[in-house]
Amino acid sequence: MQLMRSTRQSVSSTEPDFSREVKTFLSWCPSRSLIASIRAYQRAGASQTPWAALQRRWAVLRHRFWSVVTGADIPLNCQIGGGLLLPHPNGIVIHPDAQIGPNCLIFQQVTIGTIDGGLPRIAGHVDIGAGAKILGPVIVGEHARIGANAVVLTDVPAGATAVGIPARLI
Repeated sequence: MQLMRSTRQSVSSTEPDFSREVKTFLSWCPSRSLIASIRAYQRAGASQTPWAALQRRWAVLRHRFWSVVTGADIPLNCQIGGGLLLPHPNGIVIHPDAQIGPNCLIFQQVTIGTIDGGLPRIAGHVDIGAGAKILGPVIVGEHARIGANAVVLTDVPAGATAVGIPARLI
């Protein structure tokens, strides 16, 4: 168990590891293709040239295709840090204004959304289990873990694990 914790802490919660998002041009990896289309749109959005407008349109088409293939609802203008991993992206829903830090891991059927106007802020290197819901003005600290099917309605401190409905710390 000690070895696992020391390995876990080696992934940075502040510096994005973009190698986690890399895919080769012709490889079949829908989750990484979806992330690549989001990153391409965000890069092209910074420029106002005609070439950038064409790149944005191409990124939008790619995003629509990969959103259908994966079944994920991740907006193009979302605030996601680098190094995001989506091993099984089907059913993931992320509010466009929610903030997700670098090097996070999100499994299938996760919802990150709002309650009464408050939006979640997820720090770096957070692991979110399948079916988890993070709702409202919640802050999830660095290196935290959210268990499968947990419903997080309160803050989760750094390094903590939250499980259950409603989520409690263990």
